[in-house]
Order: sequence, then structure tokens, then C-alpha cells
Amino acid sequence: MDRLMSKLRSLDAYPKVNEDFYSRTLSGGIITLASSVVMLLLFVSELRLYLDAVTETTLRVDTSRGEQLRINFDVTFPALQCSIISLDAMDISGQEHLDVKHDIFKQRIDAHGNVIATRQDAVGGMKMEKPLQHHGGRLEHNETYCGSCYGAQESDDQCCNSCEDVREAYRKKGWGVSNPDLLDQCKREGFLQSIKDEEGEGCNIYGFIEVSKVAGNFHFAPGKSFQQSNVHVHDLLPFQKDSFNVSHKINKLSFGEHFPGVVNPLDGAQWVQHSSYGMYQYFIKVVPTVYTDINDHIILSNQFSVTEHFRSSESGRIQALPGVFFFYELSPIKVTFTEQHMSFLHFLTNVCAIVGGLPLEELYL
Repeated sequence: MDRLMSKLRSLDAYPKVNEDFYSRTLSGGIITLASSVVMLLLFVSELRLYLDAVTETTLRVDTSRGEQLRINFDVTFPALQCSIISLDAMDISGQEHLDVKHDIFKQRIDAHGNVIATRQDAVGGMKMEKPLQHHGGRLEHNETYCGSCYGAQESDDQCCNSCEDVREAYRKKGWGVSNPDLLDQCKREGFLQSIKDEEGEGCNIYGFIEVSKVAGNFHFAPGKSFQQSNVHVHDLLPFQKDSFNVSHKINKLSFGEHFPGVVNPLDGAQWVQHSSYGMYQYFIKVVPTVYTDINDHIILSNQFSVTEHFRSSESGRIQALPGVFFFYELSPIKVTFTEQHMSFLHFLTNVCAIVGGLPLEELYL
């Protein structure tokens, strides 16, 4: 056993070179010092790679069905007041979401972009001063109010007690309101006056909508929308305006949840309208994305690419509905990002390669 231990102690895989065959020089010392610094930097770099997670990207065919697509947005219209903007969404399956209000917020802004406090007595505040009843007469003492729908009611007992109720009943019938002052509810609520009071203001509209995961579009446009002869129409006559400035800035636009490293190409994009009428269109390709972090937490989201087009009027006649339209379609390919750590054996192999390179380089020099 002692003989074996003695042989192990004398074993040297790197025998030393006799001092008669080399000499110490200044240049050799500098090279050795530089090599040590490079070795240290490489070691720190490998250590960081080992401690940090790396992301692996794979492409797969998207076979998901029946899911919902969440669209988050924050858009500012500096020259379009909140009272006339509506949000609609529709898709190729025939589903329509007209004049969406759920989870949608509007902020009135002045010409300098400052937020104006929302009024509590906005359009819809009732002034019960003998309003017109459903039966055609005026409200009498101790009589319950039931406003007329002016022929747009779906049943005999339907009441339209506000201007918004009348406009909604007209929309369902596919009718447009030509002059709100001819409607008792709109006249009493000061519908046209409230629009005039907001003249020169802008609007910041933000929130989210959830739609079916199929191709479709959503758009911001003036007026209440309705279907007329299977055509999507917006009622612009009540606003009594010759043109609508749809200049806008997209503060944020995303499809689905946020995940690390995502880049939304329309964030911060803006466009200024120089003609009288026009429709600004964004054509978006949505790519389904699955992000799995280092703790196996899965985020279902989307990325997208976009192209833009402006459709202007010709010869002073409106050729397209003024507004901002987002047409989107889904890619059949799904991108999967997976966070993972470098294996310890891989890290150890790289460190040995770095450390072992220094004496070989010294011997050669």
C-alpha cells in the first residue's frame, strides 16, 4: 500500500520543464497577465450564462379551437370628442359587438392633452318636466313615465325613457336618427348641446374586449352603428358635421397577456389626418404565442406584425366610413418560448476548457 501511495504522489500528468530550457521575460509576463484577465472574463461570462435562464424557441402548428382573444388598447383621438366615438367589433363567424361599453373607459382631454374631469350630468340626465309619454300625451300627475320609441319599439309595452334608449331602439330597427331635436328625450337632455359643449376636445379611450379567436376587425368611428340591408352603417347625421378628424395616437395595443421580451410594434404609433375624410386601416397578423418561464408558469399570449393603409375620400364625397380600423387574422403557426437553465455538466465542461487553456498557451509562448 505504501508503494502504491508513493507512486501516486510521484505521478505528474504535466511534468515541469527544466529551467535550463526557458527564461523569464517581460513580454511573457505581460502575455500571462493578459491571458489571466481574459480567462477571468470568460469564466464570469460562463457563470452568468449558467445562473441566468436561456430561452428556447420552437414553432408548432396551432391546433387550439374555441378560445377567446383578448385585445388590450389605449388610443387617443386629439380632435374627436368622447360623446361621438363608438367601438365596434365583428368577425368572420358573424358575431358582432356593436357600441361596446363593457370594460371600456373614456377620458375627455383638452387641446393640450390634459384630462378633463368627467361630468356627472352627461348625456342621459333626465329633466322630468312633462315629457312625452308612450301613448302620445304628456306626463300627467301620478302617472308612471314611459317614453315613446317613435315606432321603433319591439313590443307594445316597451318604453324609451332616454335619448340613448331611443337611439338603441332605432339601431335595432336599422334606422338612423336624422335630427335628435325632433326626439323629445334627446331635446330635453340637450344631446346636441352636449356635443357642441365638447367641441375642440379630444378623447382617450382605453380598456379591453374579448372576441372569438377567428379573423375579424374592431374599429373606432363616430356615430352609433347599425345594420342596414346587411351593410354595417354608422349614424352620422345627428352630429351635423361635414367632416371628422380621426388623427390618433396608439399608446398601447396588444393581443393577450404581457410576457417577457414581447415587442408590440404599434405602441407609441401616431398618425395625423390632413384631408377632410378618411379611413385609416391597420392590417394585423396575429401569431399565437406560449411562454413558459423557469417555474413552469405558462402564459398564453400573442405577437403580431402590422401594415398600414389610409383610404381617403375622392371628389369631396365620402367613399368610406371615417374611423380607425384594425383588421386582424390569426397565423396557423404557434411560437413557443421556454425558459431553462444550462446544465451543470455543460457549465463545468466550459469552465475546464477556459481554465485549461491558460497553461497550454504559456507553454507555447
